[in-house]
Amino acid sequence: MNNSNYIRKPAWMKVPLPKGETYNQLKRIVNNHHLATICQSGNCPNMAECWSHGTATFMILGTLCTRNCTFCDVMTGKPLPPDSNEPLRIAEAVRLMQLKHCVVTSVTRDDLPDKGAKHWADTIMEVKRINQGITMEVLIPDMRDDQEALKTIIDAKPEIVSHNMETVKRLYQEVRPQANYERSLRQIKQTAELGVISKSGFMVGLGESDAEVFALIDDLANNMVEIITIGQYLPPSGEHFPLMEYVSPEKFAYFKEYGLKNGIRQIISAPLVRSSYHSEEQVPDVFI
Repeated sequence: MNNSNYIRKPAWMKVPLPKGETYNQLKRIVNNHHLATICQSGNCPNMAECWSHGTATFMILGTLCTRNCTFCDVMTGKPLPPDSNEPLRIAEAVRLMQLKHCVVTSVTRDDLPDKGAKHWADTIMEVKRINQGITMEVLIPDMRDDQEALKTIIDAKPEIVSHNMETVKRLYQEVRPQANYERSLRQIKQTAELGVISKSGFMVGLGESDAEVFALIDDLANNMVEIITIGQYLPPSGEHFPLMEYVSPEKFAYFKEYGLKNGIRQIISAPLVRSSYHSEEQVPDVFI
């Protein structure tokens, strides 16, 4: 899937190199506790900003994914069994970082009977046990319509449960070949119906039209999502799904305006936005 058409990166996509003592301290904590972060494995453009402010998104259930999405830089393979010590390591790292809010995500574990739901719940509860008053966002895979697995995660009481749509419906077969557009929408609605804040995110720049973006926002609104993030797709390599365009900041503002007018409570829409970007600002005051 090599993209031979090089597109020059515009000025608004330039990001500073990681630096600062807080960044270095966080990196030491992550390395010393043998933790995985999506900041690193996903080549997040905001890593310098977030790590310099002492925040990070932890990735659980290993570093090998059972799916092969063509946009993603996480490796595909046969994962190891869940590490029973991982929830405690995550909780201790959060304590050492003195976080008031943290984000946890994971690879997709279709190989596990419960899709990893128990490990998810153990991690949430351990983080909250050791870090009194903390709020959490969990960015979870689709659970293949396993409502019991979804309920297991939500019963552990994270404040926000996010599941990313990633792209418009037409591109699903190419971008997310093992996922299903309608199934993801069902999970987002079920999340809201179970009484927790439901969030989703997607990328632009993969060749979608404005009309397709509007249709995706409408579908999310109709399935009770409260928060949406919209960011620029950045292919990890020439072997991943090709970049079709860099979307202008003005177009991101246009998408945000459309979503807010159509009932979405909060939209974070800009070229460098990623799923967990400024997640702490999305938790309602009632939880803080």
